Amino acid sequence: MSETVLGFQFRDLLRTGLGAPLLLLMLMAMIVLPLPPVLLDLFFTFNIALSIVILMVTIYSLRPLDFGIFPTVLLVATLLRLALNVASTRVVLLQGHTGTAAAGRVIQAFGEFVIGGNYAVGLVVFAILVIINFVVVTKGAGRVSEVSARFTLDAMPGKQMAIDADLNAGLIDQDEARRRREEIAREADFYGAMDGASKFVRGDAIAGILILAINILGGLAIGVLQHDMRLSDAVHNYTLLTIGDGLVAQIPSLILSTATAIIVTRVSSSSEDMSRQVFGQLFQRPMALGVTSGILGLLGLIPGMPNLAFLTLAAAGGGAAWWMQQRLRSEEARPEETAPAEAEPPAPRELGWEDVGPVDVIGLEVGYRLIPLVDRAQGGALMDRIKGVRRKLSQELGFLIQPVHIRDNLELAPNAYRITLHGVPVGEAEIHPDRELAINPGQVYGEIEGIATKDPAFGLEAWWIDPALHEQAQSLGYTVVDPATVIATHLSTLLQSHAHELLGYDEVQQLLDGLAKVAPKLVEDLVPNALPLGVVVQVLQNLLEEGVPIRDLRTIAETLAEQAPRTQDVMNLTAAVREALGRQIIHEINGLKEELPVITLDPGLEQILLQGLQGGQEGAGGAGFEPGLAEQLHRSLAEQAGRLEAQGQPAVLLVAPPVRHWLAKLVRHSIPGLHVLSYNEIPDDRRIRVVATVGQGPAGLQSS
Repeated sequence: MSETVLGFQFRDLLRTGLGAPLLLLMLMAMIVLPLPPVLLDLFFTFNIALSIVILMVTIYSLRPLDFGIFPTVLLVATLLRLALNVASTRVVLLQGHTGTAAAGRVIQAFGEFVIGGNYAVGLVVFAILVIINFVVVTKGAGRVSEVSARFTLDAMPGKQMAIDADLNAGLIDQDEARRRREEIAREADFYGAMDGASKFVRGDAIAGILILAINILGGLAIGVLQHDMRLSDAVHNYTLLTIGDGLVAQIPSLILSTATAIIVTRVSSSSEDMSRQVFGQLFQRPMALGVTSGILGLLGLIPGMPNLAFLTLAAAGGGAAWWMQQRLRSEEARPEETAPAEAEPPAPRELGWEDVGPVDVIGLEVGYRLIPLVDRAQGGALMDRIKGVRRKLSQELGFLIQPVHIRDNLELAPNAYRITLHGVPVGEAEIHPDRELAINPGQVYGEIEGIATKDPAFGLEAWWIDPALHEQAQSLGYTVVDPATVIATHLSTLLQSHAHELLGYDEVQQLLDGLAKVAPKLVEDLVPNALPLGVVVQVLQNLLEEGVPIRDLRTIAETLAEQAPRTQDVMNLTAAVREALGRQIIHEINGLKEELPVITLDPGLEQILLQGLQGGQEGAGGAGFEPGLAEQLHRSLAEQAGRLEAQGQPAVLLVAPPVRHWLAKLVRHSIPGLHVLSYNEIPDDRRIRVVATVGQGPAGLQSS
């Protein structure tokens, strides 16, 4: 019962936040106040136990971040060990003349039993431990920490862009993206802290050497000069006590240095601790163990060698290699489940209308080498990625994206895939399923070895690289994605640009049925009383074609119901809905900024366009247009849009409402970054700033 109460009191103390301050006060007290030998024994034993616990935690942690508090724990353990050194030094110098038990049983045991009471041997053992700790383990761990911290910081931009790519492709949601970004920040903080924490261990090793020399010299001076001891007795007592004290401190220090080296050299794994990784990767190849056993057997046959030891180990290794080989053969030769006997084919039947299958709205055809990407039984992740793309686009566009029908196509190249809409190919590319795609986002810090290609979704420069170069590519600034993500991103881009082709009568009826649950009177008055369903479908398709989501269906329906008594023209209705959705359109382009930079047309040029459109044709080269006017206008707009995008500003062309639709149609596919808006679509609370004007000059179209 008392232990339970004590445990609850200790946990309550930790919850109050007083645990760490009390620990630091205890360390200060150990340095200032003299400790009896009994407490020294207790604290030295606790120090050894603490170092072993830390080592075990590092071994059984699946990832370095699972023990993210390690740098702080390392600092506290180092301070504890140094405080014990100060406390034991005080006792050794004050009571060392009384014998080797003056500083407690732990120091006496290490001074007499561990090194046999021979201080010369003790000095050699202590020197070896310090060399191992300082030169080998600590120096190597410090170098690994430094390199890991540098590469982790260099790889952060690439990792952040990879997260943004997955988020934009719909593979992850906002919460998962936030969790990954936090993990990247924690990883950078961890390796940066480990780079500094390694200096603690290095300084502790140097302090151990200095403390040993000071204790021996100071003890000899005190014993001979103050206590009138013979020099041999003083050397025996103080040297054994000092060496025992040093060994008691250096062994935990070596254990912590080993734990530091282990945690900074770990490769993250979410399923295996270090011991499983070692045995799984070191002893998974029987050939390596068999060859090693053969070499040991040959050495064991040489006269003068320890034949028994070599031959015994060779026999054990050979037996283990044979057993592993037999297990692998049995797994490979395991009979597969016999397929059921095929039933006799049915008799041919007459063709019917059921044999004429409908065309898939969205299709994905893959070559035979890409089949593992879509087969969950083989670990394929493409199905889940496509589901994420559909979910993301459905939320952004405002209607349910139809399922993607996937099938293999032997007519395609083995590594090729093709995306179809309504049975018509809209995109295809070739990928390497055993590699990863390193995309150049525009600024990288070096070249990467791989197969040069183009990103199928955006046309950026990219290289198919070996997966082993993943971290290196990210550290150089590349965005690295796997083949399934490449296909999913390409699919997402094509579906977004062809969203208007995916919306039909059934989808619009589903949207109206959902709206009727919250606004039944509105839907009842709109369809079919005010407008036929076909007109509503065309308006929504026009909005999607111009990149305007239809999420705010209530505003769209109210606007259509209000405008229906005045006009039934689809273009006029679309313009009215765009004006009602002006705030949403501007937010998609410029966010919450109050000022919107725009490009305008010279009034004279705008009047020419109005007269040309009123002439009867809506198209390039329409009635009343000068020869080449559309081409010159397109060139000037492309120049201004490119300049604004290079400055990081949105490219917006602001024109009169009657010419907006024609200009939007002119630049929709050739200048995809240019948004064409009418004056009526700008909300009252947004200011506009004219940054360029395209006008008619003596030599043709000019920009200013």
